[in-house]
Amino acid sequence: MRAEHNSQSLIYRKPFGAATAGSEITLRISLADAGIPKYVKLFREFGGKTEVFNMHYVFDASGVCFYETKFVLPKKTGLLHYWFEVATDTDRIFYGNNEDGLGGIGNTYDTIPYKKYQITVYDESYKTPEWWRESVCYQIFPDRFENGNENGDFLGNRKDIIKRNWGETPYYKAEQFGGEYLANDFFGGNLLGIEKKLPYLKNLGVSSIYLNPIFKAFSNHRYDTGDYHKIDETLGTEEDFKRLCRKAEDMGIRIILDGVFNHTGSDSLYFNKYGNYDSVGAYQSKKSPYYEWFNFIDYPEIYESWWGIDTLPQVNEASEAYQNFILKDKNSVVKKWLKNGAYGWRIDVADELPDFFVKLLRKAVKEENPDSIIIGEVWEDASNKVAYDKLREYFYGDELDSVMNYPLKNAMIDFAMSRIDASNFDRRIMSLKENYPKPAFYATFNFLSSHDTVRILTALGGKNCENKDECAATRLSQEEYSLALKRLKCLITMQFALPGVPVIFYGDEAGVEGYADPFCRSCYPWGNENGEIMEHYRHSIDLRNKNNVFKNGDFESVYKYENCYGFIRSDKKNKAIILVNFGGNTEIRLDLARYGISSLNSDVENYASDDGIFLIKVPENTAKIFFEN
Repeated sequence: MRAEHNSQSLIYRKPFGAATAGSEITLRISLADAGIPKYVKLFREFGGKTEVFNMHYVFDASGVCFYETKFVLPKKTGLLHYWFEVATDTDRIFYGNNEDGLGGIGNTYDTIPYKKYQITVYDESYKTPEWWRESVCYQIFPDRFENGNENGDFLGNRKDIIKRNWGETPYYKAEQFGGEYLANDFFGGNLLGIEKKLPYLKNLGVSSIYLNPIFKAFSNHRYDTGDYHKIDETLGTEEDFKRLCRKAEDMGIRIILDGVFNHTGSDSLYFNKYGNYDSVGAYQSKKSPYYEWFNFIDYPEIYESWWGIDTLPQVNEASEAYQNFILKDKNSVVKKWLKNGAYGWRIDVADELPDFFVKLLRKAVKEENPDSIIIGEVWEDASNKVAYDKLREYFYGDELDSVMNYPLKNAMIDFAMSRIDASNFDRRIMSLKENYPKPAFYATFNFLSSHDTVRILTALGGKNCENKDECAATRLSQEEYSLALKRLKCLITMQFALPGVPVIFYGDEAGVEGYADPFCRSCYPWGNENGEIMEHYRHSIDLRNKNNVFKNGDFESVYKYENCYGFIRSDKKNKAIILVNFGGNTEIRLDLARYGISSLNSDVENYASDDGIFLIKVPENTAKIFFEN
């Protein structure tokens, strides 16, 4: 007996992918060499309860018999899992998801499958901001982008920082900071610099900016918040921020802030371990108004901190006082900065915030501005993410709008480096398309580099480092750089053509290299940009901005063989075909008859076909975009 179910085929599952609560689902399984089965059953698991549905014969095709059942999804949101059981007079099998858990064609099991199929059941009212889905985003690490002070001096009057010259390598070892790694070397970037470069970003085609933390803090990265209500003095003032938001919005650019709500800094108004603030911090007294914000194990020296880093004391999100301060009060942190001009929040370490807190955060943000965006830092498939033994609820409709798309980033790099082939690349994308609600899938934060990862050019160069000393000194050779550049141009083309929001990490468009933190956080090389990469970014951004099909069009793969991948983006008005080849020179045979395509055109090539079959040469490390005439 042979069985098959393909969760990504409408023959077997309809509708495709995630579905709204209370909607109807049709599921099928096909059997060959099974005769007349004793029974064909489907099991569904939801909310700790398992139900059984009998499946009935519907039709056969070439000796393969299809069995079907229909049911209405629960009215509650959540993850539904399902699998099949089939019995004949001589055999009994179970059928579930494949061992990778990526959906599509599954596996036969001898017992109840340990990998079950998933349906994400979400609220039908779930929507994500249209402006975000259609934007091109630019990420800025504020200290390293631009100093807008006319004389180049540092803003503020801080005596506890190490002032560096623009373009030097960030410090990375304890002795550079005087014996303890402090991350307090600064290069002078500020909000005035971002404002100064708004015309550059507008010309590039950017329509949203995500800023790494800008609130008062000790370190250059500012994930150790000192005061949520103040802009760090090295960046400017609250008025500088308001003016930046106004000028950006006048240019059609929205600002998104980084929300660090799982922990504060030990050097903060709230903890005040070193007495640098004019407050009674939780470290100083149990009578502090902030004492219940934190969890002390042995007061005051031993306390819960983020990943055991004692400069980042972890907050107690269940504290009503903390919830009021960050979320609920009229002038709470999230509301104040939205009032001041921000258009949303990227939520740091979202998987370390409990679901109830993320739900309250969404309520607070959407009350202030229903069109604000909420992006979570999640490194895995966010639909089935388990953190601290708890399945998270990000995409049911009452938490996040979007997540940082690490699975796609990793798949793109793996594909470009030939660590996976086109078929496996497609499986990873299709798994996300299947598991994410459509409003979230088209809103994913699609990036190639970030402040936490190796720069994309360095990653594509393929040169590994053994230690930080080596990372600080290592640059790609001319040959490695040339190869990385070709690969990068292919990935840029894909990034701006795939569903989701393309995000550029400042300096990637200029050809900046760098290994992981802190080397990925180097200064923007104004005046020394790589023009070839810059031009490719401009062209790719322009194509996306001018063609709605790349923002909202349907997505489907049309070719996946070895190192060659092709996909189509289509809507009622347009169809675009994207082809990429990371292997040797090849000629792709593309069958587009089912899409009714008889011609393909680009700036340099034109093809016509009466039968919808095209033969297209795609050289190694090349990407091509064609439009239907």
